[in-house]
Amino acid sequence: MGVLYIVATPIGNLKDITLRAVETLKAVDLVVCEDTRVFGKLANEYGVDKPTFVLNDFNEAVKVDQLIKRLQDGDNLALVSDAGTPLVSDPGFKLVREAVAGGVKVESIPGPTAAIAALTVSGLPCDKFMFVGYLSKKDGQRKTVLMNLKSIREILKTTFIIYESPFRLVKTLESIKEVFGDIEVVICRELTKMHEETRREKISACIQNFLENTPKGEFILLL
Repeated sequence: MGVLYIVATPIGNLKDITLRAVETLKAVDLVVCEDTRVFGKLANEYGVDKPTFVLNDFNEAVKVDQLIKRLQDGDNLALVSDAGTPLVSDPGFKLVREAVAGGVKVESIPGPTAAIAALTVSGLPCDKFMFVGYLSKKDGQRKTVLMNLKSIREILKTTFIIYESPFRLVKTLESIKEVFGDIEVVICRELTKMHEETRREKISACIQNFLENTPKGEFILLL
C-alpha cells in the first residue's frame, strides 16, 4: 500500500516552499496536479522530474479510482494544487476521502495557505476565525449565507475569510455592505507576488475604488 502525500506549494513566490515538500515531490512515483503547465514551473525551479497526472474539478469524480488503484498497488503519490494547500477551495477532496476509506495512509506536507497568510497581515483578530471560501454566484444564496454569518458573529466574535474572483468582487462587496453595513474590511490581493496589495478601509471606499479601477488577480476578503 502506497502513501498519499498532500503537498502544499507556494501561493506566488516560488521560494516559499519547504525542503520537505521538495524532497517529497522528488521521491514519489507520481505527482497529481491541477495543471501540468503550472506545476511545470515549480518542477523546473527545483529539479523535480516525475510523471504527472491531471486532477481537477472537471475530472476528479471519474479519475479517482485510477489513482486509488495505484496507491493500493504500492505507488506513492503527491497531490498538489496550482497554489497553496490542496483541498482548500481546490480539488482533491474526493481523492482523499476514497483513500481514507480504502485504508491508504494520507500524510500532510504542510506549507503556504493564502487564507492564513492574509489573516496574519490583516490586523484583525486571529484567535477565532472562520474560512468561508467562495460565496455563491447567485445573489439570493450569497445574501442568505452572509446573513447567517452575521448571526454567528452576534454569538461568537470571529474573523471571516472569504475568497473572491475579480469578476464578482464588486457584487460581493455590495452584498456584504447590504448585510453588515459600511463596515471596515481588509482586502488582500496577489499575496507574495510582485503586485501584492492589502487594503484596509470601509466597504464603500473599496467598492468605489474597484468601480474606478478594474480588479485584477485573486482576492481575499476579511471582515
